[in-house]
Amino acid sequence: MMRKLALFIVGLALTPVCVVAVRTFFFLIRSVQPADGSPAVLSVPFLAFAGGMGVWLLVSCTCAAPSRAYVLAHELTHALWGALMGAKVSRLRVNRDAGSVTLSKTNVLIVLAPYFFPFYAVLIVLAYGIAGLFFAVERWQNVWLALVGFTWGFHLTFTAGALVQRQSDIRMYGRLFSYALILLLNLLGMTLWLVLTTSATWPEVGVLFRDDALHVGRWLWARALWARGFLQ
Repeated sequence: MMRKLALFIVGLALTPVCVVAVRTFFFLIRSVQPADGSPAVLSVPFLAFAGGMGVWLLVSCTCAAPSRAYVLAHELTHALWGALMGAKVSRLRVNRDAGSVTLSKTNVLIVLAPYFFPFYAVLIVLAYGIAGLFFAVERWQNVWLALVGFTWGFHLTFTAGALVQRQSDIRMYGRLFSYALILLLNLLGMTLWLVLTTSATWPEVGVLFRDDALHVGRWLWARALWARGFLQ
């Protein structure tokens, strides 16, 4: 009970951080410029990524959902993060609707990793990086970005679908804490993509986050003062 209460309090504390992070991400999209100086929302890298994501949305709306592919990615992500954190991995099982993997130990990142780690998108990025060691792959950069968008769209839609169900992973740490952490880590991943593909820099992200935190903080303080006066 005390653990659940502590996680709920932490989740509650993370809620305004999530608001700040969402504001920062969208202001970042509006402010960044690609290398050619065109608006970020019209840049070729952005359009390639967005186009790939759009193709996935079209596929997901018109074709049967590849549930087994998602379940496989879900369990492999548990296994990957477990292995990276020193857990022994065994007995990976996957079917169309469910899967499981046995780990010798676990923690919050291992449990929630499938909801913030876009497994297939990361594979695409790694494949591009490895191919770049042997071939001139720069000419295919936009194709790569489209594939990243396609697989990231896959991750986001299946994650959203999974989160509206009663997932044991989410119940383990509580909905409020789990949702807040998943949102923050997904935003961090998408911010990383913007930094890598546009002129955005981490110092710029830091300044935007600071300004948004001050704005949200002032708003919360004003509401607190109003509530205090109302109660008195």
